[in-house]
Amino acid sequence: MAESVISVRGLRKDYDGFEAVRGIDLEVERGEVFAFLGPNGAGKTTTVEILEGYRERSAGEVSVLGIDPADADNDWRQRVGIVLQQCRMPPELTVRETIELYAGYYEAPRSVDETIALVGLESKAGARAGKLSGGQERRLDVALALIGDPELLFLDEPTTGFDPIARRRAWRVIEGLRELDKTVFLTTHYMEEAQALAERVAIIAEGEIVAAGSPGEIGGRDRTDARVTFRLPDDVEASDLPVPSSTSTEGSVSVTTEDPVTLLNKLTGWALERGVELAELEVRRPSLEDVYIAIASDGESDPDVAKADYVPANGVDAADAVAAAGGIAPADRVPEADRSSSE
Repeated sequence: MAESVISVRGLRKDYDGFEAVRGIDLEVERGEVFAFLGPNGAGKTTTVEILEGYRERSAGEVSVLGIDPADADNDWRQRVGIVLQQCRMPPELTVRETIELYAGYYEAPRSVDETIALVGLESKAGARAGKLSGGQERRLDVALALIGDPELLFLDEPTTGFDPIARRRAWRVIEGLRELDKTVFLTTHYMEEAQALAERVAIIAEGEIVAAGSPGEIGGRDRTDARVTFRLPDDVEASDLPVPSSTSTEGSVSVTTEDPVTLLNKLTGWALERGVELAELEVRRPSLEDVYIAIASDGESDPDVAKADYVPANGVDAADAVAAAGGIAPADRVPEADRSSSE
């Protein structure tokens, strides 16, 4: 049986009578990338901050690396790395100087050179942090979370604002963490990111886990009918096709089937016999994003609820709490209230 790095049972969090987290259960295994998804105000950030040890829970059992985060000490924090959604490094320090500074906060840090290489910043090691691009800054954030050689990393919206190329580069960095046997707890609003990186996904809505499983199975995706689409060939009527279908006024044909292999065999065989092309042929099942939207839209979160999800932990900004606890070195952080607008 796989070892659990995070184990949650019946977790609840109440804000003055409003229950932001309503008895959720979670299990995250060692070495996996686990994606935690949910709309604004769903209880996502509250849950993550409880797991990180920066917010008190109202009820339930929580174990992270075998310890209750509420009782975590510095030894426990040495084993955890955190990448906040937004943070700013001292702009006058170079990449190498910044990582060396953070390395001093850990008892047994990784090699600075090795960490720089791991996130692909070798060519920027001597560049000042204030001169980095957005994607390079984010890779520096990950380097700072990795320099302590943690067992568990919390990645909060690691590619927000990235262009597609920068996002793919960041994905390669995160994928490389598997080879280091790191466990990654990922929060993201990009469904393709969760689908590409995570072994398992959980969706939280209105404080409850409403779906969980692998990206390919969650919400019954693996059992949902496939939709085959193509453009109707010239001089062919829809009634000539070998399968029942619906056709739009623009000539696009759509067929829904639970057996796409058999359907494609009929369609392509028919097309080959007649020497016609099935232009724009595509087979599609509902994506993770389709499932997420269907689930999340069932309970749109109220703006006031969203505000409740960002109350500073114990009256202290969570970013400052991380720095003060030694889990990550102090820096000029973006206040928690600013994070809520893009969460």
